[in-house]
Amino acid sequence: MEPLTGRLVVASHDLIDTSFRRTVVLVLAHDTDAGAAGIVLNRPGPADAPERLRRWMPLAAPPAVLFHGGPVGPDTVIGVGATDDPAGPDGWQPLIEGLGVFDLAGDVDVARERLRAVRLFVGYAGWTAGQLEAEIASGTWFVVDADAADPLTTTPAQLWRAVLARQGGLFTTVPDDPGLN
Repeated sequence: MEPLTGRLVVASHDLIDTSFRRTVVLVLAHDTDAGAAGIVLNRPGPADAPERLRRWMPLAAPPAVLFHGGPVGPDTVIGVGATDDPAGPDGWQPLIEGLGVFDLAGDVDVARERLRAVRLFVGYAGWTAGQLEAEIASGTWFVVDADAADPLTTTPAQLWRAVLARQGGLFTTVPDDPGLN
């Protein structure tokens, strides 16, 4: 399998685990020998950011809240930002054109000159070596291309359906409870 870094894994209808049901996950790192890590893009969290993160909130894309990035590392905060500057701010790690991960310990005033918008994610999703590949093979996840606007969507509750709709097909017409169909 080619590396999935910078791509989306989108929960299939069969994934009923409450941590990942109807989620869209941006893969931040993927290595078949080491595993994978990503962030859930469509789970807005609490409106209030802790003091140490408040300096980033003026750059936050609406809704300007922290997002639940996943069940692993609940004390970890990951910043994702959009930029027109290919070099990005300090600690920049590009994911796809115009989008990357940045260092939250960096200077917010310098970052403000290089970032158009940011989103902060508390926690992340993690898979051991081979686990994500096995879940994809079993049909648990769809792998699709990311759009730089996905992590910064102003309508995160609609992202799962919007990403699937970009792929075409009938998947977005399945009701929450297919038994009611």
